[in-house]
Amino acid sequence: MIEPSAKRRAATLPNKKLFLLFRIGAERYALEATEVAEVLPRLVLKPIARTPHWVAGVFAHRGVVVPVIDLSALTFGEPAQPRTSTRLVLVHYRPDAERASQWLGLILEQATDTLRCAADEFKEYGLDNRQAPYLGPVREDELGLLQWIHVQDLLNDAVRELLFPAQPLSLGQFEAAP
Repeated sequence: MIEPSAKRRAATLPNKKLFLLFRIGAERYALEATEVAEVLPRLVLKPIARTPHWVAGVFAHRGVVVPVIDLSALTFGEPAQPRTSTRLVLVHYRPDAERASQWLGLILEQATDTLRCAADEFKEYGLDNRQAPYLGPVREDELGLLQWIHVQDLLNDAVRELLFPAQPLSLGQFEAAP
């Protein structure tokens, strides 16, 4: 027989979301777990020339070349620290409404914990930060503020087109080039 408190917890579970927690410096952030495809150790990346400094490079994973951004460099201008807890997190990113989601790699520091809580525990904080639209609402707990990162808002139009071109080049186009 299931005890009543376990039944209550199970009944409220659908209202709660699971988040992957990480840090940028001393600040805490969260990604919704449904956006996470896989958590990998930090890997060696192939740099991409002439990209913003926060585009860390690309790597091949299961037959797919995956672009990677350093969320610390994007947010505060400093690359992520090479800690044992720094991870390469693959997220589902949808370049636009017409295309299916693709993998985008994120370099995240201290990406080792999760949190299950209701989405409405995160509250808007009153700033309209147009330079960082991916920074979502915040949640207060005993450790301070935790900020929700919205994966879909990470890339501006120019970087999105660079990393996920609408018309990818085919091998034949490379061979035909003068």
